[in-house]
Amino acid sequence: MSTYYETWIDRSETVHDQTSYKQYITMYYSMEQEAYDRILKAYPDNENLRKGKASELAKDLGFKPETMDIFVGFLDGIKSSLNNELDVEGVNDDSDIELDIDYEKLYYNMRDAKAEWLFKLSSWKNVLSDEQMSKITRDYREANIAHSEKIGRNDPCPCGSGKKYKKCCGKNA
Repeated sequence: MSTYYETWIDRSETVHDQTSYKQYITMYYSMEQEAYDRILKAYPDNENLRKGKASELAKDLGFKPETMDIFVGFLDGIKSSLNNELDVEGVNDDSDIELDIDYEKLYYNMRDAKAEWLFKLSSWKNVLSDEQMSKITRDYREANIAHSEKIGRNDPCPCGSGKKYKKCCGKNA
């Protein structure tokens, strides 16, 4: 018998049938969005949605018993935004789960994953101010700007001569 994690990995990363794969991923995105929305809407009094036995926590976040593999996928996705370690591979119905969420990191990671359906949830306003969300967005964009190390022909020469690159070291390049 495979674990919830093994089922999650198999169904989310292996395409046996395109139609059922799309249905599975669509269901995951929908349930993921609902779970995050519940957590954010209840903030700051959301401890009951962040701590408990896996089966109870999954139910409170909108996952059904037959979708525990998708719940483990949700945990796999959020674990990089937690202040605590979470072993998703060993999660079973009776596992004690604690989601100590770093909300700023979560918002950043949602931007990084290009998960617009998540970082644009209106319930974020319960957790982060508009200024905080704008700063995180700015930080994300600055961290992801493409940088070029190439010296332009009209740039100052890196040797320090004060001449343009094309008239100095770039003359023979």
